[in-house]
Amino acid sequence: MIFWIASYPKSGNTWLRTLISAYYYSKDGVFKESLIKNIGQFPEKKHFQGFDYIPKLVIDTTRFWIKAQERINKDKKIRFFKTHNVFGSINNRKFTNKENSIGCIYIVRDPRNVITSLRNHYELDYAKALDWMLNNKKYIYDYEKEEEFSDFQFISSWENNYKSWQSQKEFPLMIVKYEDLMKKTYEIFTEIVKFINHTTNNSQKINKLKIKNSVNSTSFQKLKDNEIKYGFSESVKSRKKNKQIPFFFLGPENDWEKILEDDLKEKLNKVYKKNLIELGYK
Repeated sequence: MIFWIASYPKSGNTWLRTLISAYYYSKDGVFKESLIKNIGQFPEKKHFQGFDYIPKLVIDTTRFWIKAQERINKDKKIRFFKTHNVFGSINNRKFTNKENSIGCIYIVRDPRNVITSLRNHYELDYAKALDWMLNNKKYIYDYEKEEEFSDFQFISSWENNYKSWQSQKEFPLMIVKYEDLMKKTYEIFTEIVKFINHTTNNSQKINKLKIKNSVNSTSFQKLKDNEIKYGFSESVKSRKKNKQIPFFFLGPENDWEKILEDDLKEKLNKVYKKNLIELGYK
């Protein structure tokens, strides 16, 4: 069965996966980059091998979302998968269902901070980044592969993405605020491990030392330093310059109140007013 680590892009999904992979796929809880490979992305091209889909047709892999998950789940093991896809359907083709999914952690981030990370990662200006976040029809794919949409993900808008997972009733869901995880990493991650163990019927006792090691070895500064020294497998190449775009960008320094111009602050506060109130953001 699949346990989802879901989020809108640039909301902390990768950091959460480093924590989870360090805890569940190492003996001591110390993170090494090779561990994150235990939590792959769905969908990816490899999930559709053997299926008769058209790579050049944007949404064609949606026909095989459920069949691909059924194949993944044949051995009845618990697997974590990252996704930025909304919880929903395209042309009545469900992204997932309770027969293939056992639970989900959805990590949500203040949209006023998401916009800065999107701007860096996708090399946009703020106006285009906001259009990106408001686009109900937005999708992403690996643009380095020309005319190849096998890893197509329908992300919709920031609000729709969050709401789609929040409102689903198919399987247990835990919503984690990126900012809470940043401020109280040990405490929040302990609650995450408890939720995962309960949801997956894992009877092992909480290993506090492994949690401590997982937290200490995945601090933003350590991840950033390692990327500078060794690179990072999930960074992308710039479309404008012949170099990789740093994946670990600002982290705790990404503070919308200090970074954004007043007119953009006002616009974002207005656009996301209901969501900010609901999530407890000031």
